Amino acid sequence: MGIKVVKPTSPGRRSATFDDFKDITAKEPEPSLITIRKIQSGRNNQGKITVRHQGGGVKRYLRRIDFKRDKFDIPGKIMTIEYDPNRGARIGLVYYQDGEKRYIIVPVGLNVGDEILSSKNKVEIKAGNAMPLKFIPSGIEVHNIELEPGRGAKIARAAGNLVFVMGVEGDYAQLKMPSSEIRLVNKECLCAVGQVSNPDKSHIVIGRAGRQRLLGVRPTVRGTAMNPVDHPHGGGEGKQSIGLKHPKTIWGKPALGVKTRDHKKRSNRLIISRRKK
Repeated sequence: MGIKVVKPTSPGRRSATFDDFKDITAKEPEPSLITIRKIQSGRNNQGKITVRHQGGGVKRYLRRIDFKRDKFDIPGKIMTIEYDPNRGARIGLVYYQDGEKRYIIVPVGLNVGDEILSSKNKVEIKAGNAMPLKFIPSGIEVHNIELEPGRGAKIARAAGNLVFVMGVEGDYAQLKMPSSEIRLVNKECLCAVGQVSNPDKSHIVIGRAGRQRLLGVRPTVRGTAMNPVDHPHGGGEGKQSIGLKHPKTIWGKPALGVKTRDHKKRSNRLIISRRKK
């Protein structure tokens, strides 16, 4: 992926940057691997808003991504590299030798025509290949990592993400997360070799509010701009400080820097080193 700068014909376009999509090889998705995406607008089954600042956005299809990588010992070939409007990473359409087609998250360095393989045994350390963590040497970049064997990948799926394998000891592998947190993951969990594609995604500047609305992001209003009935920071004449010892959420709970993770959570014992602030 490259970043494209356009002529500054307006204040929004002056600061905005765009994806050039030069790595995309197909314009239309595989019809058998897409489903309708119902827009929820941050609402629950009663129609009440449970997540603010969501709504609108352009219509799009969901691509069914193979996060389990459970086509074991059947070689597959990358036929197309495609854009997925639901994620920052590129996806690749894989044709397996038994005739099945699947989408996978494409890592950096994987191109059309390359072959990939997923196995429960040790296979070649090559971008796109998937195997259990116990077969990954120390210092290798991986992505698409399971937290529980067979449950599908949960870690390092976003554009540009990568996790370093620090080593394997006992029943666990030590992983350094994108946040710099070091934690233990069962060594039988599958992972894919390489860094997730499209690392330049983080450098794109939206530039104007209209592009955020197309992404389904509604405006966020400052608490200090509200009335006292609407927010703990609201009220007063003109601009002023919030007048509190610490900032609060719209529901009156402490905000900014407050730990929200349950100190009794079972997986706490698997975290060796917390992420850096």
